[in-house]
Amino acid sequence: MNNPVDIQILSMMKDPSFRDEGFLKLMNSYKEPIYSHIRRLVVSHEDAEDILQETFINVYRFADSFKGESNVFTWLYRIATNECIKHYRKNNKWINKAVKITERMDNELSGFDTENSDTILFKFQQAILQLSEKQRIVFNLRYYDELSYEDIGKILNSSVNTVKTNYHYASVKVKQYLIDHA
Repeated sequence: MNNPVDIQILSMMKDPSFRDEGFLKLMNSYKEPIYSHIRRLVVSHEDAEDILQETFINVYRFADSFKGESNVFTWLYRIATNECIKHYRKNNKWINKAVKITERMDNELSGFDTENSDTILFKFQQAILQLSEKQRIVFNLRYYDELSYEDIGKILNSSVNTVKTNYHYASVKVKQYLIDHA
């Protein structure tokens, strides 16, 4: 379950006299991986920074409600993922923004050899952006964060089989996109 440091941080956050200190420790421990997760989902640095801030505001606000039934990182990823989903739904422009970013990068990379690692990475990111919201989230959590299907299920409040199915279909779509755009 939770590691001893997380347990100590959580107990600090639940004690009013150490709440702020515990929160800063939690933020320092998880800020970078949570930011990376958010950034992969929303692409834009500015949006990722805003969502990261909202995530930690919610963590601070709801720290007392954390019962310790899951790992701290699972709880944090769930909050961050939910904030990304709220962002998607509130701001449907994210698709247009992603398309504009990929078009701009396509133009910038058009002179490169197709074997260039930047071009391959760019096409891989384009493939991920083509996935549905749920598939993109599952793919990023599994591929980049190397989380178990069980942890992803906890984060998304989904069954392990649903997560596996989403990851499988996402992988197939990414591979097909790379084949089609080679």
